[in-house]
Amino acid sequence: MNGMEGIGIVVLYLSSVFFTTEARGLPVLRNADVPSSGIFDISKYGILQLNNGLGRTPQMGWNSWNFFACNINETVIKETADALVSTGLADLGYVYVNIDDCWSSAQRNLEGQLVPDPKTFPSGIKALADYVHEKGLKLGIYSDAGVFTCQVRPGSLYHESDDAVLFASWGVDYLKYDNCFNLGIKPEERYPPMQNALNATGRTIFYSICEWGVDDPALWAGNVGNSWRTTDDINDSWASMTTIADLNDKWAAYAGPGGWNDPDMLEVGNGGMTYQEYRAHFSIWALMKAPLLIGCDVRNLTAETFEILSNKEVIAVNQDPLGIQGRKVHVSGTDDCQQVWAGPLTGHRLVVGLWNRCSQSTTITASWSVLGLESSISVVVRDLWKHEEIVDDAVASFGARVDAHACEMYIFTPQAVSHSHI
Repeated sequence: MNGMEGIGIVVLYLSSVFFTTEARGLPVLRNADVPSSGIFDISKYGILQLNNGLGRTPQMGWNSWNFFACNINETVIKETADALVSTGLADLGYVYVNIDDCWSSAQRNLEGQLVPDPKTFPSGIKALADYVHEKGLKLGIYSDAGVFTCQVRPGSLYHESDDAVLFASWGVDYLKYDNCFNLGIKPEERYPPMQNALNATGRTIFYSICEWGVDDPALWAGNVGNSWRTTDDINDSWASMTTIADLNDKWAAYAGPGGWNDPDMLEVGNGGMTYQEYRAHFSIWALMKAPLLIGCDVRNLTAETFEILSNKEVIAVNQDPLGIQGRKVHVSGTDDCQQVWAGPLTGHRLVVGLWNRCSQSTTITASWSVLGLESSISVVVRDLWKHEEIVDDAVASFGARVDAHACEMYIFTPQAVSHSHI
């Protein structure tokens, strides 16, 4: 499990001990170690996740939809793969190059198979996968658990086996599986057949369930897919991003290695939010252990966008092998706009986000009680955006001035391990 080796959640009052089940090979927590109430509820941690060897940490990469929508072609995909490598983003973990809707022709062929659009993908998906693989990257494809995709291309409902075999033959590494034109059939019935079909191919394919949170997929999708959308589509606005963060937070207890809550792809760099808002977006998605799927044109990154997407320390929070989703732990101020988000990390550490959703700058303070720390414990505070330790002996609480719509992000490392029961 990526070197977890018995790491305990000892910074929190969850003084729990990990072990590995022989049946699943996944981390779970002994029920006796889980308190009846707690800030970081981990009661569902690791017990549902799909054990196909993928998604041990949240997936990272790029998806075509947020910027290109239907205006995609094989040249865009190749140039995107090139850019991920040349910018160094691939080396940071952004390895999935995911084609969204509109890659296929409007109809299946006479054999009933999906066919790439000959105008936009004349070389076919297999050649594209080969190109991406030669770069050390992975290729993702899109389909739908309905009779059509959302852009009215052929869906995979009732074609799961044939389509899975086709995807595997092309060398596909990732499937995003959407929810349009679903004939009113419950998603709990429509999504497992594709999982079974993918598994039957013998190729390891990341399975990304995209049913928009309609039937609370956190409750059932963990043993079906490697991630599941918890919300409707994001758009490139502060209102959309903050609403989606709150909706995703509800399901924090259900995420863990092998299966992740998915609040949709990143909008960072698409122009609809400010620098501070995009930095908050990236910070909170990383803290929530959300998939980090870039949604802008990586061929033309601004310096500010690259700075956000390439922050190694924030990425490390997202990819921390403990795999417990951080969450909102305290709110105050008008409309709860002063917020503290936090979560446990390996090495007895905490990630803490001070998120100002108010319209003016304000001071936000995180007391040790809301973080599950004894009031007397001393912590070293590292600022993940300044890349420096700013306090070496914070006790009882820590506060900072935060600009409007900004999120400051820190790692707290206790000088001595302690936990409290509330």
